[in-house]
Amino acid sequence: MTTNDIPETFARRAAAFTAVVERLGDADWDAASPCEGWSARDVLDHVMTSQRTFLEQRGIEPGLPDAAPANAAHPADAWRAHDARLQQLLSDPGVRDRECAGMFGTTTVGRSLVDFHGFDLLVHRWDIAAAAGLDERFTDAELDVVEQSADGFGEHLYDEGVCRPAVSASAGADRQERVLARLGRQVPAPERVRG
Repeated sequence: MTTNDIPETFARRAAAFTAVVERLGDADWDAASPCEGWSARDVLDHVMTSQRTFLEQRGIEPGLPDAAPANAAHPADAWRAHDARLQQLLSDPGVRDRECAGMFGTTTVGRSLVDFHGFDLLVHRWDIAAAAGLDERFTDAELDVVEQSADGFGEHLYDEGVCRPAVSASAGADRQERVLARLGRQVPAPERVRG
């Protein structure tokens, strides 16, 4: 991936995340997610806060809207404003190409947003959908990204604040269920999914 591909790649992952966020009703935001102790609202708050903190820690004043999902009457509105600003920042080569320290050495702000925070967008998209009882499916290309990212994290995949230890997938599990099980996520029983 070249530096010029970064905004498009991030935008594609963010668009799929937004599509799920926009499907939730008001009551869904307080439903328990697969992330232990977190509601769907908490997961969204985590995604937004971690992106904001990442930029601030690298000396970038993100200028992101202050409304956090924890306090917002309409979390989807808070997310859309946040995402629009983040994508604006990524379109600026001065932000996107800024070198920074990453988990595995020197990288760039844009690369970190795609490689780590983009992984978050994929996985937490499913978490939010699962909290609301939605049947959210990954494409094969998205599953490739999740698996490659998990491989790249190595033992750090199970560090505090990343993923819980792997769980067992059910007999006859499809690829998505097996990947989610590797990330410590149990797919809900079919009767708990509303489609």
